[in-house]
Amino acid sequence: MGGHDSGSEHKFTGIQKYFNAYTNVGRRNYVIATYASIGMIILYFKLKPKKTPALAEK
Repeated sequence: MGGHDSGSEHKFTGIQKYFNAYTNVGRRNYVIATYASIGMIILYFKLKPKKTPALAEK
């Protein structure tokens, strides 16, 4: 059948096997990593302890 066979053309090793722009799985992994990192940044700022001003002595 017609279409692009990405499995036989590119042989990736290491981290390129999971994060590449040639396969749908590689693109999906980029999206998941991006969403996870954005979520981690949001959680960090939401859960970070608030700074309280120093109590003035009476």
